[in-house]
Amino acid sequence: MYASREDIGYDFGDDSKVGTKPVKPNPNIDGGWAWMIVFSSFLVHILIMGSQMALGILNMEWLEEFNQSRGLTAWVSSLSMGITLIVGPFIGLFIGMCGCRRTAIMGGMLNSLGWILSAYASDVHYLFLTFGVTAGIGSGMVYLPAVVMVGQYFQKRRALAQGLSTTGTGFGAFLMTALMKYLCIEFGWRNTMFIQGAISLNLCVCGALMRPLSPKDIVSEKHVLRSNSESNHAKALSHSAETIKSRGVLSEELEKKETANEEVLDTVQHIEIGSKSQSERSLYGLRILKTVSQMMVTVRKGFAIWYSSYFGAASLFTNRVFVAFIIWALFAYSSFVIPFIHLPEIVKQYNLPSQNNIFPLTSIIAIVHIFGKVILGIISDLPCISTWNVFLMANFTLVTCILTLPLMQTYVSLAVVCALIGFSSGYFSLMPVVTEDLVGTKHLANAYGIIICANGISALFGPPFAGWIYDITHKYDFSFYISGLLYMVGIIFLFIQPCIQKKQTREKPAEGAEV
Repeated sequence: MYASREDIGYDFGDDSKVGTKPVKPNPNIDGGWAWMIVFSSFLVHILIMGSQMALGILNMEWLEEFNQSRGLTAWVSSLSMGITLIVGPFIGLFIGMCGCRRTAIMGGMLNSLGWILSAYASDVHYLFLTFGVTAGIGSGMVYLPAVVMVGQYFQKRRALAQGLSTTGTGFGAFLMTALMKYLCIEFGWRNTMFIQGAISLNLCVCGALMRPLSPKDIVSEKHVLRSNSESNHAKALSHSAETIKSRGVLSEELEKKETANEEVLDTVQHIEIGSKSQSERSLYGLRILKTVSQMMVTVRKGFAIWYSSYFGAASLFTNRVFVAFIIWALFAYSSFVIPFIHLPEIVKQYNLPSQNNIFPLTSIIAIVHIFGKVILGIISDLPCISTWNVFLMANFTLVTCILTLPLMQTYVSLAVVCALIGFSSGYFSLMPVVTEDLVGTKHLANAYGIIICANGISALFGPPFAGWIYDITHKYDFSFYISGLLYMVGIIFLFIQPCIQKKQTREKPAEGAEV
């Protein structure tokens, strides 16, 4: 049955048919099945992000098993984490063709296959392919749909919903670390990979819960309930989304091709009706032809949306605020990851291991990070608060903590800074909300795919770059200073570009009045 629109979750320019009629609210928007979507996304974050944060346990086993350098072995974990995010733009193409549900189910099977194949690893390079690439791509195919579906099902409480779902990362870090440690002791690391592969099949169940909304249920930007007290700055952001929307998604040439395809489908249907008296073999052939034609139409429409989002007239890159957002994402994620890597060495350098063993600083970051996501989400959903302003304030707080952390030399001062890092980094739950405000629900999958791709590049090359700085300077301080300064450059781009956009928006009416 042809249901590509329902599966994809986009409208294809049919607003003219619905625009004159009042939109009947769907009980599943901001309620009902929407909370099952949050639960599904929460489990996805536990199984994917939580498992990746627990890879330190397996990394020690791989070091002992293969006797390779720490740098080479660490690339297994870096590849898995980086590829999960870097494949985002290509996963957007899968979502456009197959829908979020099917993409997530296929990703769950691929992720499980990667874990199981890794149990047969004979060297580190084998793990690069099976765990880094195979499991990484599978993780990306589940992660992006989990975020996109929450954005589609929520309008009033998007920030809170994203905050609740992404807290699975923190819970997963604790649960999966304890589980992997126990399994490695009891069964060895190879059997642990087998068991983890079986556990990862639950990602398919999470994907099955991602029930697609029909086109009528997907609320467009003009029907989103926004407060009348929204700031002028937010109006500039909505203008950026309208710029993309006004340019259209499909060209006229593509629409003609789709019309021709629909005519082919109608012809096939008439032939099928008129051939009831023919043999079953002929009917079977016609059904195959009909199915292939439907698949071609689905692929064409999905590819058209994906292509136009990146290279067409409606390219996301024509939105200057969104481009500034990408530049920010290239530097942001590494600033959050670097403290997890270098804090143990800083504690050792300041002779604080006894206090850190009682309550590790990295655990403080992880625990407060959970509360930060939820609290920032609740604050952002308040009628009088701009999500963009909360996002910027959290970023400024985090970059300040990154720059001041090397100056702290006592456990208490380090604990306070780490708590602030954990809380302010809760802005990760606001990233999908900010992205949707910039480009709209229709382009969310492709746009957020680009953002997490930039985060993936940051996660892949940030920690090795910090290690290279340490090899040159023999100090961890410079790793924080350089990453913090690069992070600050990205924040400045976020701060300046919307101001320029706002100024240009004000100048346009003035030019029209002069004419």
